[in-house]
Amino acid sequence: MDQIEVAVIGGGQSGLATANALRRHGLKPVILEASQQPAGSWPRYYDSLTLFSPARYSSLPGMPFSGGDPDRYPHRDEVIDYLTAYAARLDADIRTGARVAEVSAEGEGFGITLQDGSRLAARAVVAASGTFGNPYRPALPGLGNFTGTVLHAADYRAPEPFAGQRVVVVGAGNSAVQIAAELATVARVTLATRAPVRFARQHLLGRDLHFWLTVTGLDTAPLGRLLRTPPTQPVLDDGRYRSALNASAPDRRALFTEAGDSKVTWADGTTEQVDAIVLATGYRPDLPYLAGLGALDAAGRPLHRDGASLTHPLLAYVGLEWQRSLSSNSLRGVGRDAARAARRLAARLRR
Repeated sequence: MDQIEVAVIGGGQSGLATANALRRHGLKPVILEASQQPAGSWPRYYDSLTLFSPARYSSLPGMPFSGGDPDRYPHRDEVIDYLTAYAARLDADIRTGARVAEVSAEGEGFGITLQDGSRLAARAVVAASGTFGNPYRPALPGLGNFTGTVLHAADYRAPEPFAGQRVVVVGAGNSAVQIAAELATVARVTLATRAPVRFARQHLLGRDLHFWLTVTGLDTAPLGRLLRTPPTQPVLDDGRYRSALNASAPDRRALFTEAGDSKVTWADGTTEQVDAIVLATGYRPDLPYLAGLGALDAAGRPLHRDGASLTHPLLAYVGLEWQRSLSSNSLRGVGRDAARAARRLAARLRR
């Protein structure tokens, strides 16, 4: 059995930042990435996705985004290229096509079983597999009886396949509003939400919001430990999305009360034909490989404090939403949490 020092599960932004931090403490991490490239979930995001934060605030430790305007908002493909370049510079063992099926406790360390049946032994483990692999699909009334197309935002790529259709997008977050507005250029779209959409201005006093989050310290404030359920963040907007909703492109309605066959019923009792429902309803931690370890609660959420496991001292998490702060699961903030996790693990391994 292959013996390794620290197994980092996930080769996206969280895993790469963690490996970098572990190397700085003299440890030898092995990144286990399920896909065929060390870019995490970015290659599977929808085609038009751009970062919400400018390039100057969106780098991993040790390598800023290069070239271009530092105040630009990098496109998905630029982020993929950035992460690929970061991985190439990283002095770490990165194993792609290595999906972890199970992590078990073995002695003072862990046994790791990959999907192909091969096994590894690790002294410590960092779960950095993010959330994209576990899209949340709420139990909406009648959705199981709906005969039209139902897909999660994780499976959405571009608006063209929905041209001329009647589409309902469920959700009130950034992705929901962006996807609904994009679809509205080719289809008749309703954004269905439980409450009105909350907007935050992208720019204040001539500066991007992330400048103010940084200088005030709100971006790094350790608020995560106070939150039982992560709050829905407001939609960052430079004016275009509020204007689109005001122009009913898409229109916004309260969530439908029933779905079935190829129809939905609205709160006012009206029923109409619908071709597709897109669930932009968020994600949950993607940690099925820890199910037998006793490290998760009944809902599959990790038992941790600031990313340190409460059940296994040599198990850590990086990249969880609100793990420690507002920016914990973002390019701009994951490096800080990775550094904390690496520092704690290095200290424990030295003992």
